[in-house]
Amino acid sequence: MITVCSRIVAPYDGSELSKKALDKAIRLAEQDARIVLNVLTVVSIPSRVEYYEVVREAYYNMANEMRQEVEEKISLLSNHKKSAIVLEGQPAQMIVEFAKERNADLIIMGSRGLSGLKELFLGSVSHHVVQKATCPVIVVK
Repeated sequence: MITVCSRIVAPYDGSELSKKALDKAIRLAEQDARIVLNVLTVVSIPSRVEYYEVVREAYYNMANEMRQEVEEKISLLSNHKKSAIVLEGQPAQMIVEFAKERNADLIIMGSRGLSGLKELFLGSVSHHVVQKATCPVIVVK
């Protein structure tokens, strides 16, 4: 059960599953105006191109478009504390650190849906977050 003054983190990457997870987070937040919703988009720039300013700019432009999309959706929570934030780094690590810094009570995120073998070898952001987070994690499929 979620406590009265919950703090929810909803990672968002623009995928259908992250949209679905964000919708669930919004529906949950609608139940109590004291729930704080923080939506996080993590910009992960591949190391081989991180020094090319034009590539970095393209990644940030995409992230800012996602942030605007999120701000539109969460604006419906008119009486809530809410934020749409863009950070740079390794997604799983940044999500875990952000949730810890914000004293999150819950993370609601989408699953990437890798097949069994790919999941075994590559892992996934949601898997790493579930393993490392200090709060409960709901993974939406």
